[in-house]
Amino acid sequence: MEYKISPWPIAGSPARDDLERIMADEGLNPYSWSNGPHAVYAAHTHSYDKVIYVVSGSITFDLPDLGSKASLNPGDRLDLPAGIVHAATVGPEGVVCLEGHKV
Repeated sequence: MEYKISPWPIAGSPARDDLERIMADEGLNPYSWSNGPHAVYAAHTHSYDKVIYVVSGSITFDLPDLGSKASLNPGDRLDLPAGIVHAATVGPEGVVCLEGHKV
C-alpha cells in the first residue's frame, strides 16, 4: 500500500476545529502532538495506519524505502499505511499536528 499526500484544497490555513471535525467524521479520534524547530524523528515504522494533518508549522517526512519525501504545511494531510519506514524533520517554525489511527 502507498502513502498519500492530500494538500489543503482552500487558500489559507484551516482552523484546528475544522480538521478535528473532518477526522471525527471519518471515525478517527484525533490527538495533538507538536515539536520545536528542526526536531528529527529517526526512521521507524508503526503497526497501524495513521492519518496526520498539519495544524501549524511544517514537517517533512522521508520515506527511504520508497525513495520519496513528503513536505506538509498547514492543512496538508498524510495517510501513512502500517509498516512503511519513515523519518521526519520539523521545519524552522516547529509543527503542531493532529493524528488519528485507523483500525
